[in-house]
Amino acid sequence: MSGQRQVAVVGGAKCEPGSEAAVLAEEVGRRLADAGVTLVCGGLTGVMEAACRGASEAGGVAIGIVPGNSVAEANPFCTHVVATGIGHARNLAVVSSGDAVIAIGGEWGTLSEIGFARAIGRPVIALQSWALSGRERMEGAPGIVLAESAREAVERALEAL
Repeated sequence: MSGQRQVAVVGGAKCEPGSEAAVLAEEVGRRLADAGVTLVCGGLTGVMEAACRGASEAGGVAIGIVPGNSVAEANPFCTHVVATGIGHARNLAVVSSGDAVIAIGGEWGTLSEIGFARAIGRPVIALQSWALSGRERMEGAPGIVLAESAREAVERALEAL
């Protein structure tokens, strides 16, 4: 097992550049890089691209795990790309590749990643993302921590490592 620490960052592909979610994602990526942590994401646009931009511009590593058959579909800020050819099923590969998961905003794909992450025991830090409630053992969404800022999200992820 390598000593490399990895955090998965998940969020919506439809997030507009300059939006609050994009600004938060870029800061998360930069803070992860500054901490020497490899960022892993779905490699596409929106939150994923903003996080990769932050990480790569800070000299960090950003791995994109894309749904299609071509590494060319990755955003230009990924430093490494894995083409899976498995569509949305790659969401499991993304969260499995991180020791913790930071969810920023997001839609249904992000919700699936949160569910996969918790099913395999990965802690999830939610930054303006899904608020979940459950019943019985799932009451209070165990393993999901809410963060109010990019700084807090990264701090919580680093604590989980």
